[in-house]
Parts: sequence; C-alpha cells; structure tokens
Amino acid sequence: MTLIKSVSGIRGTIGGKPGDNLTPVDIVKFTSAFCKILKKRNAKDNLKIVVGRDARISGQSVSDIICGTLLANSVKVINIGLATTPTTEIAVTEENADGGIIITASHNPKQWNALKLLNEKGEFISATDGEELLKIAETDFDNFSFSEIDEYQKIENKDYLQKHIDLILKNKYVDVKAIKNANFKVVIDAVNSVGGIALPPLLEQLGVKETVKLNCEATGEFAHTPEPVPENLTQISDLMKEKSFDIGFAVDPDVDRLVIINEDGSMFNEEYTIVAIADYILSQNSGNTVSNLSSSRALRDVTEKHGGKYFASAVGEVNVVAQMKEVNAVFGGEGNGGVIFPELHYGRDSLIGIALFLTHLAKSGKKCSELRAKYPNYFISKNKIKLTKNTNVDALLEKVKNKFSGKENVEISVIDGVKLDFADGWVHLRKSNTEPIIRIYAESKSPEKAEEFAETVIQELK
Repeated sequence: MTLIKSVSGIRGTIGGKPGDNLTPVDIVKFTSAFCKILKKRNAKDNLKIVVGRDARISGQSVSDIICGTLLANSVKVINIGLATTPTTEIAVTEENADGGIIITASHNPKQWNALKLLNEKGEFISATDGEELLKIAETDFDNFSFSEIDEYQKIENKDYLQKHIDLILKNKYVDVKAIKNANFKVVIDAVNSVGGIALPPLLEQLGVKETVKLNCEATGEFAHTPEPVPENLTQISDLMKEKSFDIGFAVDPDVDRLVIINEDGSMFNEEYTIVAIADYILSQNSGNTVSNLSSSRALRDVTEKHGGKYFASAVGEVNVVAQMKEVNAVFGGEGNGGVIFPELHYGRDSLIGIALFLTHLAKSGKKCSELRAKYPNYFISKNKIKLTKNTNVDALLEKVKNKFSGKENVEISVIDGVKLDFADGWVHLRKSNTEPIIRIYAESKSPEKAEEFAETVIQELK
C-alpha cells in the first residue's frame, strides 16, 4: 500500500494510515493545500472549482470529502458527478472556474483512487505548482485556518457531457455525414466506469448505425483489469472474431486513453491510436506534433511525411502539453492511446479521438485493419520492475547512463529518466508517476529486437 505524489496527481490506495495511503486525512490536507495554491495564483479568496469523478467504488466517498473540504475553504463547488476526465477539463473553462479536481486513479485497480488537479485552463497544474502544493501540505497543514459558517459557498450540481459532445460535433474535422453514410457497427468496452455513460450517446449522435455495449454499467466493479492493453481486452476481441463488426473501442476508467480493435478482433495497437488520427489531421492541416519519449517512432514518420516536424517530451500529459504549446503543435498525445487535440482542449480525450478516427476511417473507405497496415511497423516491448522503498532509482539510472556513455551510434537523453536511442530502435527507462515501479520500454522494427534491447537494460538493472 502506498501514496504517490507526482505531476500525475495525488494517488494512493484507499484505507490504512494517513501519510501511507489515500485516507480522509490526506484528502483534506491536499485539497486544502490546492485551495491555497489557487488563491495565491488567482489573487482572490473566493474560488470556484469543478469536481468530477470516475465510477470507482470509493469515488462518491472521496468526492464528498473533497466537496466538504472545498466548502470549508470558502470555495463554490461545481459538482459534475460521474464524468470523464476530458469532460471535467472542459467544464473548468466553460464555467470560468479557478481550477478543477478529477477523482480518478485512471488505469489503476479498484483499491486505488487519486486527485488530479487542474488550473483555470482546465490543464494539469505545473510541476512548480505541484511542488509548492506538496510543501504546503506537508509543512503548513497544522496552521491551516478554515472558513467560518457565513463564509461558506454552495455546491451546484451540473452535467457537462452533452456540452462536451456538442463541441465535438461542431469541430470542422469531425464529419458526421461521412460517419453516418459508412453504416458502422461498433463494439465498446467501458470497463464498468464512466465510458459507459459517455460513449453510447456520443456514438449515437455521430451517426453510428449500431453500438454493442460491453461493461457499460458505471458501477466501478471493473469487469477486468482496467488498463486497456491486449491481455485485458480478450472479451471484446473474442466477440469481434465471432461476429461481424467494423471496429471496437476500449477505454480506461476515466476515458483519457483510447484503444482501437480491428474488425477481425486483432489490436490496432494503442501506440497507433495517435498515429492514425495524426495522419488524418495532418492531411488537412500540416504542422508539428508531439508525443512523449516512450511513444512510438511511427508518429515521427507520419509527421515528416506530411511536412511537419516531430518533437518528444518527458512522459506525463502536463509535459506533452507544455511542449505542444512551445512548438505550436497541431496535434499530440501519448502512445498509451492518449489523444490531445488542442483545437478542442489541451487534454487527453478519448471522445474526440473516437470522432476523429471514425471520420478518418469513413473517408478512407478501408477496413480498420487495412488502415492500420498503411502505417510503418514498429514493435514496442513494455516491461517494469517493482521498487522497494529503499530503491535508489536515480543511482540505478545513472549507472545505466554511464554504461552506454561514449559508445558509438547511441544518443542519450536524460530529460526524463534515461533514453538510449540507437539507429534501429530505442530503450527508455523511467520511474513511473503512477505506480512504484521502473518502466522499461523498448522499440524496434521486430519484436525480437525490441525484446533484445529491453533485456540488455534489464540485466544491467539487476
């Protein structure tokens, strides 16, 4: 059991002792510290903050504690209830709020939950703000002074899903007519979280002919391990092998990761979600793209094909967004299926991803597997090593860097862990922002070579 504090939010397992887990005491502490940060940032005492949550079992309890704590800090609360992460991000800007809190542990199992913290732009707070928040929570909590009763604001309950869908339908790159004329039959797997609320009305309004729903009851009782990777998506894959459908979509509990399944039940590959959508966007509007250091080279290849320039950032949505703004990127994301389309908002958004991909597929006239076949083939090996509390990660990574320093045909990046770039592939090692592990990702043009790269580094770590 553990409590992890990073650029990806305050994340931990429910229950246990304060400081070691995500307990009511920790929730009050970090929520109050967040209020202090926003009051300083916005130079005012009376804030407005949006709160949304995924469907995990602890969500309502955590939401109640957060909303109560916000009231005790003179904050007006816009509670949008069960909502996707991108819907909550959009609600912040639509409400002209001072910030937002998303209650979700994303792909983590049901015993986890988290507070993802947003600024007034509906974007994750910066690393600098995050560090200040942690300092306030750890050193100043005993000196916090909460509001008297006459200073309490109110909670206003709203639903922002339809507003989110309306913004998608209005986007010039989304062609509802083309999707409707394609008569798509679609299967979705929402892992019994908020995707089951959001995806069906989106697909209906996009003109999809038929939608088959798997695990769309928003109970938080995850039907399978919630991370949308091939080994957890056998149910949707098997169904598509048995019956005739055009495409499948799987999402994680908070709907900021989008995985596509081909008509034959094979995986489109989560790395290629952003590759395919970038291909469509860049065919309409050439420009720069960004993904993180652990994402496939295929995005670089597609971007350069359309005359744009590709840039890599540190892992983490906040880092990708910062790089996208710096290079004025027209599209970006992360290779885990995280689509970031700045024309809508700067956040990973599976809903706009679905709309753009269906438009691309409809206009291509191809089967889903045929569309996938047009992109360069890379293979990624994804591995991880569990950490103990005593593991000195920085020392381990420094040893790996030193091992390869000075060798020919190896470029080394240390902006986020250590990345070793070879002519025929790469390996990236970094400490996870969301789990107590070191992630080791490797890529090459064959599975065997990718595994070889990964195993070489794993042996060095061991």
